[in-house]
Amino acid sequence: MKISLSETAQLLKSKDNILLLAHKHPDGDTLGSSYALCRALTGQGKKANVICDDEIPKVLRFLANGVEPLLFEPEFIIAIDTADIKMLGDKLRTLYASKINLCIDHHISNTLYAEKTMLDDTAAATAEIIFRLLKEMRTDITPSIADCLYTGVSTDTGCFRYSNITSETLRIAAELIDLGADYARLNKELFETKSKSFAALERAALNSIEIHFGGLCAVLAVTKEMFLQSGSNDEEFDRISALPRQIEDVLVGAAIREQKNGTYKVSVRTNPPMNAAEICAGLGGGGHVNAAGCTLEGTLDEAKEKLLKAIEAALISEKKLIVG
Repeated sequence: MKISLSETAQLLKSKDNILLLAHKHPDGDTLGSSYALCRALTGQGKKANVICDDEIPKVLRFLANGVEPLLFEPEFIIAIDTADIKMLGDKLRTLYASKINLCIDHHISNTLYAEKTMLDDTAAATAEIIFRLLKEMRTDITPSIADCLYTGVSTDTGCFRYSNITSETLRIAAELIDLGADYARLNKELFETKSKSFAALERAALNSIEIHFGGLCAVLAVTKEMFLQSGSNDEEFDRISALPRQIEDVLVGAAIREQKNGTYKVSVRTNPPMNAAEICAGLGGGGHVNAAGCTLEGTLDEAKEKLLKAIEAALISEKKLIVG
């Protein structure tokens, strides 16, 4: 059942011992939104914790600074920025799949798996929704909360470069700066600083790029061996995802990551008029119009073949590719 922002605010005011679930392979939005809400709830005297199936990436660990895990039996469980129960990861899904009371999300592909869902698919990031929710709850937005929310908004919009931003996105970012978000530091750490291991992985990824369909599609692949040779890891991969789409004339960019279990995680990024969510939905995934993902099995060549067939079909459907 979908509920409104005001209904969500009233619901949270009446609850305590709240567990917040961030999705697996956590990004700035799921973590920034979760820790912002956690800080706000504990600031109101409630007990709240954030948990995730995967380790928090090094660049985002500051979001948890000063947030001490509390001991309590969860009475109310919220999934944050999680469109599908599968996104929680195996451990959290096993523990809480049937117990999620609320989902707060901005993905149009949300499967409405929670008892109640506060969904706004016009928001560029779930952090936008959390910002408005805290306003509705009349909660003080401290500088540390502002940092969390700014991180969520900025990372999900590519530092305000992606087409998902709206004038409301920019107004919220401006207000967060007024509330004390350390935007200069955050922008530098999140978007302008590369580890040596990431630079090595990026070089290998760029060398793997293949161009297809007359330059309309670019695909790169990162294997377990590349991770090993570069000293990098999964948490640094997200910044690789946007590289193929940046190539001139490319409408569909895809980044394939070999996972430890031998499957392949695919991140698809598109330029108008292509729809990344529709491409990934046909492969068992989902997401947004301009950014979506899925998981494919088989060998790397088999995964590429499945992906390229889906992209080709989408290009033909949009009449960007003429066959025969």
